[in-house]
Amino acid sequence: MWIKSCLMILLFSLSVCAFEKPNIVLLFADDAGYGDFGFQGSHHFRTPHLDALAEDGVVLTQFYVSGATCGPSRAGLLSGRYQQRFGFEEINVPGIMSPNSKLLGDEMGLPTDFPTLGNYLQDLGYKTAVFGKWHMGVADRYHPLKRGFDEFYGFRGGARSFFPYPQPEKQKHENLLERNFGEYKEHKGYLTDALADEACDFITRHRDKPFFAYVSFNAVHTPMQPDPKDKDEFPQLTGNRRKVAQMTLSLDRACGKIIGMLKELGLYENTLIVFSNDNGGPMDKNGSSNYPFSGVKGTQLEGGIRVPGVVAWPAKLPKGGTYDFPMITLDLIPTFVTAGGGVPAEMLDGVDMLPYLLGENKERPHQTLHWKMETRGAIRDGDWKLLRFPDRPPRLHNLATDPGEQVNLAAEYPDLVKELFKKQFEWEMELERPRFMLRREEEALSARRADEFSVPPAADY
Repeated sequence: MWIKSCLMILLFSLSVCAFEKPNIVLLFADDAGYGDFGFQGSHHFRTPHLDALAEDGVVLTQFYVSGATCGPSRAGLLSGRYQQRFGFEEINVPGIMSPNSKLLGDEMGLPTDFPTLGNYLQDLGYKTAVFGKWHMGVADRYHPLKRGFDEFYGFRGGARSFFPYPQPEKQKHENLLERNFGEYKEHKGYLTDALADEACDFITRHRDKPFFAYVSFNAVHTPMQPDPKDKDEFPQLTGNRRKVAQMTLSLDRACGKIIGMLKELGLYENTLIVFSNDNGGPMDKNGSSNYPFSGVKGTQLEGGIRVPGVVAWPAKLPKGGTYDFPMITLDLIPTFVTAGGGVPAEMLDGVDMLPYLLGENKERPHQTLHWKMETRGAIRDGDWKLLRFPDRPPRLHNLATDPGEQVNLAAEYPDLVKELFKKQFEWEMELERPRFMLRREEEALSARRADEFSVPPAADY
């Protein structure tokens, strides 16, 4: 009897310990379209591994990023704070500065005076790694190994070739593939595959301790370079639409390989896995589709800031469900820290997602969300969303009835417009001045895209 009791206590203790510190894997796509995944309803794209992950977890139907372009969005993700609080809002780094600025492109990056997602998890005993796109500054002081990550395999800049550079010595160092700090050597084969292989190796080496893998794919960002083995796939599509479908297929296979390794090592059940994307698809550049939303990357329409979201933790979260209240990538740090046994810092702007996904908290995680880039701004309060422009009257939309933002209700609800303007201004009073000036032609083009209210045709969805 005594032996049986001891065994029961031991088994209970082991089961509790198993769930105290889950492994954490963040699978992050680049410039993907909201509608370009099977679990999002796409009829043309094939994403079987991510679809299976969605069936094992919860699909977030109203998941947002904190910025409509790569750099600001990732700054919010990695800090857990609205990036405008520390002046990182207007430009992807590195970039061209204004003539009066004392900073140079290489000196632009995520400020070093606060902890990152990596730091928070290191403090909880996690081994941390980044695979792929960093895009938080190319100067050495911004390097991932100095910002809370134990390992790095990727590139410091914002985009690069999916194939090895034949003459790497002619490339800028931020475009080159780097292992840890300063060890530059080009990969073999297709980069999406190489990143998955490196992530699997990291998982295998650290299977006996809690780990965090931030797998920051550069797929499906330009250049449009599908894997040659997929050249015959998606014959019904043409141009960049076909290429982005092929690149998404590679992305899905890579995610499947990582998930498969977790299963092979017996780690899958107690791994918290999140899949998402850094901003809306640019559409004109990579052929992506943000259907059913208006807007593209660089705009604060839903197509620029609402992204796919899947959260799976098979041992703890329900399977095959959806969560329909708004959440945001700012919520990832509080969620990961809490899951890892820590207490989220007070300065964070997000919330722990788990009580909401488990149904323990029935309230909205966020009554109000904000976006800002230069003089453009947006606020979502409940189901109401106000868009502010520098050169035209505001737009007001009820997202519950008009998710495509086609019907402007500003003239019908002037008092609500004033109220939302006031809330947005109060939030903006908390922010720092932008650190980097908006000067690049690409960013100026993104600003002009605020005029685009078209919805991609369902026939090409």
